[in-house]
Amino acid sequence: MAKKVLVLMGGFSHEREVSLVSGRGVVAALKEKNYEVVEHDLQDAWKFLDVLKKEKPDVVFNALHGNWGEDGAVQGFLDMLQIPYTHSGMRSSLLGMDKDVTKYLARSCGIKVALSEKIKVKDFWNNGTMVSMPYVLKPISDGSSVGVYIIMSNKDLEQVQYADENMEIMVEKYIPGKELTVACIGGKAYVVTEIRPKLEFYDYEAKYTDGVTEHILPAEIPEEVAEKCKRWAEKLHRKLGCRTVSRIDVRYNEEDGPVLLEINTHPGMTPLSLVPEQAKYVGISYADLCEMLVTSAGCRSLEA
Repeated sequence: MAKKVLVLMGGFSHEREVSLVSGRGVVAALKEKNYEVVEHDLQDAWKFLDVLKKEKPDVVFNALHGNWGEDGAVQGFLDMLQIPYTHSGMRSSLLGMDKDVTKYLARSCGIKVALSEKIKVKDFWNNGTMVSMPYVLKPISDGSSVGVYIIMSNKDLEQVQYADENMEIMVEKYIPGKELTVACIGGKAYVVTEIRPKLEFYDYEAKYTDGVTEHILPAEIPEEVAEKCKRWAEKLHRKLGCRTVSRIDVRYNEEDGPVLLEINTHPGMTPLSLVPEQAKYVGISYADLCEMLVTSAGCRSLEA
């Protein structure tokens, strides 16, 4: 009898619409693999609980993106219910979503990271930052380049808008050069992609608008740089205890060499997403990748 998989999508974050695209792709792929599939658009936690009680799925495929989906929240909820779910567990998700913690763990693995400072929005405006221009502003815990600003001069500060003055942001030294990304699939990194956005930088629009970004696969970089990036992806995947898939983002130029920016423990699954593209490059189809995630699903034991 085929496993019943509940595909969880939508959610409450800025990335809701992208999550719905990921979810629909996953639904089609799992039906192709003959799973019994239930779709659920998460808009109300109590309704989600009712659906879980009614459907009693064997696995929840977590196709949520951003806060509540990638940060350990839904993972902890499903751990308590003892329902296996795809991607990384609560601890790995929580650590990976925090860009400052990720950098601390990366440094402990010998991975080079960009100079940065964690600071509250109000303190940034009142006291400035120790990081000299040019720099990048980004939320400590958010994904898909939401709320990211590149500050090349004081004039660029005029565009910065954060609604919550108590929110923690990262001020990170701007690293010029190539934007690289490396997926880790089942603990193994296979190839490096260079991302060439036609916009100013690889923002939310560039990620999810067809034709706005060019993916160079494999990246046109020295072989030793590619190998270092792949080893970094595997090291950080293990350090965080990620499950099945993760993806690191790196900047590279000849002077600085490769510099890690962050890890994504819950990469997107849309038609434009980078992990399915790298998987396909090494012979893993989209449907096979979805099945890998289902078969490796798990949850934290209550005895752990």
